Amino acid sequence: MPSEKLLQQKKAQVEELAQKLKEAKSVILTDYRGLTVEQDTILRKALREANVDYKVMKNSIINFAAKESNLEGLEKYLEGPTAIAISADPVAPSKVLVKYAKEYDKLEIKAGVVEGNIVDLNAIKELASTPSREELLAKFIGSLQSPLYGLAAALNAIAEKQEQEQNA
Repeated sequence: MPSEKLLQQKKAQVEELAQKLKEAKSVILTDYRGLTVEQDTILRKALREANVDYKVMKNSIINFAAKESNLEGLEKYLEGPTAIAISADPVAPSKVLVKYAKEYDKLEIKAGVVEGNIVDLNAIKELASTPSREELLAKFIGSLQSPLYGLAAALNAIAEKQEQEQNA
Protein backbone atom coordinates (compact mmCIF):
# COMPACT_ATOMS: atom_id res chain seq x y z
CA MET A 1 0.00 0.00 0.00
CA PRO A 2 1.39 3.46 -0.88
CA SER A 3 2.63 5.65 1.91
CA GLU A 4 0.66 8.64 3.16
CA LYS A 5 3.32 10.99 1.77
CA LEU A 6 3.03 9.44 -1.70
CA LEU A 7 -0.77 9.68 -1.59
CA GLN A 8 -0.54 13.36 -0.65
CA GLN A 9 1.84 14.01 -3.56
CA LYS A 10 -0.55 12.30 -5.98
CA LYS A 11 -3.53 14.24 -4.60
CA ALA A 12 -1.59 17.47 -5.06
CA GLN A 13 -0.78 16.50 -8.66
CA VAL A 14 -4.45 15.73 -9.33
CA GLU A 15 -5.57 19.05 -7.82
CA GLU A 16 -2.97 21.02 -9.79
CA LEU A 17 -3.87 19.30 -13.06
CA ALA A 18 -7.61 19.67 -12.39
CA GLN A 19 -7.12 23.42 -11.92
CA LYS A 20 -5.15 23.66 -15.17
CA LEU A 21 -7.83 21.67 -17.00
CA LYS A 22 -10.56 23.99 -15.73
CA GLU A 23 -8.66 27.09 -16.91
CA ALA A 24 -7.45 25.64 -20.23
CA LYS A 25 -9.04 26.46 -23.58
CA SER A 26 -7.36 23.46 -25.19
CA VAL A 27 -6.02 20.12 -23.94
CA ILE A 28 -4.57 17.40 -26.18
CA LEU A 29 -3.54 13.88 -25.20
CA THR A 30 -0.75 12.20 -27.14
CA ASP A 31 1.12 8.92 -27.25
CA TYR A 32 4.81 9.72 -27.63
CA ARG A 33 6.18 6.13 -27.74
CA GLY A 34 8.95 5.73 -30.26
CA LEU A 35 10.04 9.36 -30.48
CA THR A 36 13.77 9.85 -30.32
CA VAL A 37 15.23 12.15 -27.68
CA GLU A 38 16.03 14.66 -30.43
CA GLN A 39 12.45 14.58 -31.80
CA ASP A 40 10.99 14.94 -28.30
CA THR A 41 13.29 17.88 -27.57
CA ILE A 42 12.29 19.65 -30.80
CA LEU A 43 8.59 19.01 -30.09
CA ARG A 44 8.83 20.30 -26.51
CA LYS A 45 10.68 23.42 -27.69
CA ALA A 46 7.99 24.17 -30.29
CA LEU A 47 5.25 23.68 -27.70
CA ARG A 48 7.06 25.91 -25.20
CA GLU A 49 7.40 28.65 -27.83
CA ALA A 50 3.63 28.39 -28.43
CA ASN A 51 3.01 28.77 -24.66
CA VAL A 52 1.76 25.21 -24.33
CA ASP A 53 2.39 23.26 -21.11
CA TYR A 54 3.41 19.71 -22.14
CA LYS A 55 4.06 16.90 -19.66
CA VAL A 56 4.12 13.15 -19.48
CA MET A 57 1.67 12.07 -16.80
CA LYS A 58 0.22 8.90 -15.36
CA ASN A 59 -3.15 8.01 -16.84
CA SER A 60 -4.66 7.61 -13.38
CA ILE A 61 -3.74 11.19 -12.43
CA ILE A 62 -5.16 12.55 -15.71
CA ASN A 63 -8.30 10.46 -15.18
CA PHE A 64 -8.92 11.72 -11.62
CA ALA A 65 -8.19 15.33 -12.67
CA ALA A 66 -10.53 15.03 -15.67
CA LYS A 67 -13.35 13.76 -13.44
CA GLU A 68 -12.69 16.57 -10.98
CA SER A 69 -12.89 19.04 -13.90
CA ASN A 70 -16.16 17.58 -15.25
CA LEU A 71 -14.44 16.20 -18.35
CA GLU A 72 -15.95 12.73 -18.20
CA GLY A 73 -15.26 10.73 -21.34
CA LEU A 74 -11.49 11.18 -21.54
CA GLU A 75 -10.87 7.89 -19.74
CA LYS A 76 -11.34 5.85 -22.93
CA TYR A 77 -8.30 7.64 -24.42
CA LEU A 78 -6.08 6.97 -21.40
CA GLU A 79 -4.33 3.80 -22.52
CA GLY A 80 -0.61 3.41 -22.92
CA PRO A 81 1.87 6.20 -22.25
CA THR A 82 0.23 9.63 -22.28
CA ALA A 83 1.57 13.14 -22.55
CA ILE A 84 -0.79 16.05 -22.07
CA ALA A 85 -0.58 19.46 -23.76
CA ILE A 86 -2.48 22.28 -22.02
CA SER A 87 -2.96 25.80 -23.33
CA ALA A 88 -4.96 28.98 -22.83
CA ASP A 89 -4.99 29.29 -26.64
CA PRO A 90 -7.62 27.01 -28.21
CA VAL A 91 -5.64 26.54 -31.47
CA ALA A 92 -1.91 26.58 -30.56
CA PRO A 93 -1.45 23.02 -29.26
CA SER A 94 -3.36 21.47 -32.14
CA LYS A 95 -1.30 23.40 -34.72
CA VAL A 96 2.03 22.31 -33.20
CA LEU A 97 1.06 18.70 -32.48
CA VAL A 98 -0.59 18.08 -35.85
CA LYS A 99 2.46 19.52 -37.61
CA TYR A 100 4.85 17.28 -35.69
CA ALA A 101 2.56 14.22 -35.94
CA LYS A 102 2.93 14.56 -39.73
CA GLU A 103 6.73 14.75 -39.42
CA TYR A 104 7.11 12.08 -36.73
CA ASP A 105 5.16 8.91 -37.50
CA LYS A 106 5.51 7.71 -33.91
CA LEU A 107 3.72 10.72 -32.39
CA GLU A 108 0.04 9.81 -32.06
CA ILE A 109 -2.65 12.30 -31.11
CA LYS A 110 -5.26 10.46 -29.04
CA ALA A 111 -7.95 13.08 -28.35
CA GLY A 112 -8.44 16.46 -26.80
CA VAL A 113 -10.67 18.99 -25.12
CA VAL A 114 -11.44 22.31 -26.75
CA GLU A 115 -13.49 24.89 -24.86
CA GLY A 116 -14.76 22.14 -22.54
CA ASN A 117 -15.81 19.72 -25.31
CA ILE A 118 -14.08 16.39 -25.87
CA VAL A 119 -12.91 16.11 -29.47
CA ASP A 120 -11.35 13.37 -31.58
CA LEU A 121 -8.34 13.40 -33.89
CA ASN A 122 -10.33 14.68 -36.90
CA ALA A 123 -11.61 17.70 -34.95
CA ILE A 124 -8.07 18.45 -33.75
CA LYS A 125 -6.78 18.31 -37.34
CA GLU A 126 -9.59 20.61 -38.47
CA LEU A 127 -8.82 23.04 -35.65
CA ALA A 128 -5.12 22.99 -36.61
CA SER A 129 -6.02 24.09 -40.13
CA THR A 130 -7.88 27.20 -38.94
CA PRO A 131 -5.98 30.47 -39.02
CA SER A 132 -4.65 31.76 -35.72
CA ARG A 133 -6.05 34.86 -34.09
CA GLU A 134 -3.08 36.87 -35.35
CA GLU A 135 -3.59 35.63 -38.93
CA LEU A 136 -7.28 36.52 -38.79
CA LEU A 137 -6.49 39.99 -37.44
CA ALA A 138 -3.88 40.53 -40.15
CA LYS A 139 -6.38 39.53 -42.86
CA PHE A 140 -9.01 41.82 -41.33
CA ILE A 141 -6.63 44.78 -41.17
CA GLY A 142 -5.49 44.06 -44.72
CA SER A 143 -9.09 44.07 -45.91
CA LEU A 144 -9.63 47.41 -44.19
CA GLN A 145 -6.47 48.91 -45.66
CA SER A 146 -7.19 47.90 -49.24
CA PRO A 147 -10.13 50.30 -49.79
CA LEU A 148 -8.20 53.05 -48.01
CA TYR A 149 -5.28 52.66 -50.40
CA GLY A 150 -7.71 52.82 -53.32
CA LEU A 151 -9.30 55.97 -51.91
CA ALA A 152 -5.90 57.55 -51.30
CA ALA A 153 -4.77 56.72 -54.85
CA ALA A 154 -8.01 58.18 -56.31
CA LEU A 155 -7.68 61.38 -54.26
CA ASN A 156 -4.03 61.65 -55.25
CA ALA A 157 -4.93 61.23 -58.95
CA ILE A 158 -7.60 63.96 -58.67
CA ALA A 159 -5.13 66.28 -56.97
CA GLU A 160 -2.48 65.64 -59.63
CA LYS A 161 -5.03 66.21 -62.41
CA GLN A 162 -6.11 69.52 -60.90
CA GLU A 163 -2.49 70.56 -60.49
CA GLN A 164 -1.78 69.70 -64.13
CA GLU A 165 -4.82 71.72 -65.26
CA GLN A 166 -3.69 74.71 -63.23
CA ASN A 167 -0.16 74.52 -64.68
CA ALA A 168 -1.45 74.23 -68.25
